[in-house]
Amino acid sequence: MKTDIEIARSIELKRINEVARDMGIPTEHVEHYGRYIGKLPEELIDEEKVRKNNLILVTAITATKAGIGKTTVAIGLALGLQKIGKKAIVALREPSLGPCFGMKGGAAGGGYAQVLPMEKINLHFTGDFHAITSANNLISAMLDNYLYQHQSDDCGLKDVIWRRVMDMNDRSLRNIVVGLGRKTNGITQESGFDITAASELMAILCLSSDIKDLRRRIDKIILGFRFDNSPFTVHDLGITGAVTVLLKDAIHPNLVQTTEGTPALIHGGPFANIAHGCNSVLATKMALTYGEYAITEAGFGADLGAEKFYNIKCRKNDLQPALTVIAATARGLKMHGGVPVDEIAEPNLEGLKRGFANLDKHVKNLKRFGQNIIVCFNAFATDTQEEMDTCRKHCAEIGVGFAINEAYTKGGEGATELAQLVVDTIQNKVNKPLTYTYTDQDPITLKIEKVAHCIYGASVVTYSSEAKRMIDRIEKLGLGHYPICIAKTQYSFSADPKKYGAVENFELQIKNIVLNNGAEMIVVVAGDILRMPGLPKSPQAERIDIVDGEIEGLS
Repeated sequence: MKTDIEIARSIELKRINEVARDMGIPTEHVEHYGRYIGKLPEELIDEEKVRKNNLILVTAITATKAGIGKTTVAIGLALGLQKIGKKAIVALREPSLGPCFGMKGGAAGGGYAQVLPMEKINLHFTGDFHAITSANNLISAMLDNYLYQHQSDDCGLKDVIWRRVMDMNDRSLRNIVVGLGRKTNGITQESGFDITAASELMAILCLSSDIKDLRRRIDKIILGFRFDNSPFTVHDLGITGAVTVLLKDAIHPNLVQTTEGTPALIHGGPFANIAHGCNSVLATKMALTYGEYAITEAGFGADLGAEKFYNIKCRKNDLQPALTVIAATARGLKMHGGVPVDEIAEPNLEGLKRGFANLDKHVKNLKRFGQNIIVCFNAFATDTQEEMDTCRKHCAEIGVGFAINEAYTKGGEGATELAQLVVDTIQNKVNKPLTYTYTDQDPITLKIEKVAHCIYGASVVTYSSEAKRMIDRIEKLGLGHYPICIAKTQYSFSADPKKYGAVENFELQIKNIVLNNGAEMIVVVAGDILRMPGLPKSPQAERIDIVDGEIEGLS
């Protein structure tokens, strides 16, 4: 079979105006970024249609280094729905340069279930990540200048909590010292970098309802605390307007297409292991406005992406999913069943069955949210019929729908079984209203413990002294009503990435708490998770090149 990038180049793309017309959008509303990419203004969103049409979440079993293919499933479902005559739009997150040049390579789907043009989507795209990075670091520069200019008066800060960002994996920048050298170089102080996908501005962009709401949220960002413990914000720095200007184009959702010309909205890119893991609210609502079926995905396993999708994104925007799809692979199930990674491509029915414990725990968790669920088996060439039949039988036994997705090799034709099951389930089984894991009024520690106990399976939660101090500070500020966003490893229900399967009765250690006042959520850092990833021993960047004018190595 051809590589992803070879397949992508073999597709004759529609001009972006044609994609917009197919959606029902007049072409004068499309802001062009070349022939095949456009941005859409949020004024096109129709809240009545948002409530009327069907929102489908694609999530997954716990992630493995072998991959699950959740994005491929989401795109494949859109292709399959189109193939059976339904109007479908997929809404996804934008890839980050960090993983593209680090471990994963491209992040625009795979095979015959991709969003295109994949090279542009995977690289600079429409500049949204660059805009967020620049806006974040404008705040950093202005804050450092403020501290320098006010170092001899009583306008200084006791604590600075704002960090710099860049869209690349660089472990050396996690903790730095700035202002070294001459006095005119600024104040010597500790600082550090997070990856852009983990920044508060990324979350703000993804959660804002319009440019006015974006400005309101930027205004509220807390940068540090004065000596009287009062918060110091972007509003106090006096640069809300300048930051908003840098994001005025980035807030508009990006329109592209799939390998079969299905409309795709790709906007925002927070990771789910260190942020809230969902594409922008605007892109989701745009998809619901123009698609009878809007398919979106939330990062990594359902314990991370789906939990945050429900408890943060849906809660704060009155979104009600019609159905949730859990993606699973035989390889992933075998890894969770204790099969060594170098043996997961080989038939191993017993290992597969042991891995069902991980799937079952996710199914149980999603039912707690009141969700109707179907399992999508994302097929690989090495999967046997016996393995697929065993998974189908198991899903029947636990009372959830099951379909096989072969969109990777067959495009929309390979996802018609999944698409028809989705349509039939939505039509015949009405989803209950979402039931959230915690209430807004619950204390912060109770919110954390409800997620830890009910979703992860932890028996006890412990807090560092630093985390306790920050929780106390947030409660005193009257901001404890915000939802929580737990940052932890994507490879386990626990905070230990080596504990596969369905882990139970473990200790969850809370190392730090980060207040995102503009994003209106509380980031809870569990275990040893880092908000600036490092590069692996052999980064994907070693295999990316341009040969005869063509980019290689993104797949």
